[in-house]
Parts: sequence; structure tokens; C-alpha cells
Amino acid sequence: MNAPDRLFHLAAALPDVQATPDERRLAIHQVGVRGLRYPLALFAADGSVRHTVAEVAMSVGLPPAVKGTHMSRFVELLEAGRPPLSVAGLLRLVDEMLLRLDAASGRIEFAFPWFVSKRAPVSGVASLLDYDARIVVAREEGRHPSLQLEIVAPVTSLCPCSKQISDYGAHNQRSHITISALLRAEMTIEELIRIAEDEASCEVFGLLKRPDEKWVTERAYDNPKFVEDLVRDIALRLMAEPRIAEWTVKSENFESIHNHSAYAEISGRND
Repeated sequence: MNAPDRLFHLAAALPDVQATPDERRLAIHQVGVRGLRYPLALFAADGSVRHTVAEVAMSVGLPPAVKGTHMSRFVELLEAGRPPLSVAGLLRLVDEMLLRLDAASGRIEFAFPWFVSKRAPVSGVASLLDYDARIVVAREEGRHPSLQLEIVAPVTSLCPCSKQISDYGAHNQRSHITISALLRAEMTIEELIRIAEDEASCEVFGLLKRPDEKWVTERAYDNPKFVEDLVRDIALRLMAEPRIAEWTVKSENFESIHNHSAYAEISGRND
């Protein structure tokens, strides 16, 4: 008997406790694995393939009569060789998971750093800037699969009140803008990042020369915004985007003159 045959007969002889009936009759909404760290290849906005490392959470719904799910099958799904993932590929992935685990509902979450090459505004010198990104693909029983895209973009905000009351200068801060969007149609990570950066006092860069520092300082000074301004201006952009069904925008401003942050958040749904 060869090795695969021996393994098959051994598995068949071992009791499968998780396949036994459960008498408590309580369905579990999500059961699975989390904290997995795996390489991830995704298509970028320009059509190129970007490689990153994601922290992955995978879960399915468990019927009340079933004792346990097949935990190893989640990892097997990640180990299966596959091409770089597009939006369509991500949606197929959740359907493949449900098929493998004989489940009617489930979700897969990828959280990962995403690097974008940016050019400084005056010198044109290029550098990479990292953003936090998250993709959640899910399917509820009897419904089409959904995809939620989230980014966290670091930006500069400058206080309008400080500018107004000061004889010279104004205090500014680095802010983290989080945009979460439940999509109707495909959008890229870069598109959400661009919305956040366009509405900030100024965007940030990985590498700046002195002429660039002058430009970003003056750009922020000419475009002051409270944390409330940031979320309202971004909310207007998201409300006008037909590819987005539901959205949330948050901003946390790490104050330079306080030992606490300023925070604002708005959520909405596009009809």
C-alpha cells in the first residue's frame, strides 16, 4: 500500500468528533480561524500585480445540529495555488470557501499594508508611502456576495482657529482618515486614498526636498480644516459615488498642542 492510500485508510479509521450531531440546537453565526498571516497578490489600479502580506480571518455560519466546522479546510483554501486576486476573484474565493465547508454563509477578511509610489510636488522625487487597507468579502444565506473596502490614509490637517487667532503660524497635526465602503461596483484602494488626500489640508509624502517642504507647508496653511471639516467634505464625495452602497468616514487628528486626539465620524447609505 502506498503512502496516500495508507493516509486515506488511517483517516477513515479515526473518529470524526466534529461531524457528530449537537443536541444544544444553537446556530453559530461565525466560526473559523483568525490571525493567519499569508502572502497576498492583488491587482493594483494600474493593472500591475502588487505583493503584500495579509492578516487573514475566515469564518462560516454553523447550523444548530452540526457540532463543529472543518478548521483545516480554511488553511487549505489559502494554500491552494491561484493567480493574483481581482474583485471578481475575491468574490469567487468566498463562494469556494462555502463550498468546501458546506456552509450557507461566511466571510473572509484581509488586512494588509498597501504601498503607493508618490512623487513630491516640486522636485518630483519618487518614494513609497504605506497605507493600511482591509478587504472583507462575505455572503449571507440567500444573498449575493458583498465586498467592503477600507483604507487608512495619513494626511496633514491645519487648525482654522489657530490660523485665525495667531499673528503668525498655525498648529497642524497628522491625521488618520479611515474610509470604509460597501461596494456596488469595483473601486480600487488608490481611489479611496485619493478621496481622503484630496480633502485634507495637505497629503503626506515619504520623501521631500526643501522646495517640497515649502510647498506642503504653504498648501496646508492655505487649506485649513477642522476634524469636522475633514469628515464632512469626504462624506460629500462618498455620497456622490454611485459605486458605493454604504460608507463610513472617520478622522482622528493627533493634536500637536494637546496630549489627546480630536475625532469625528459620519456614516451613510447611498440610495
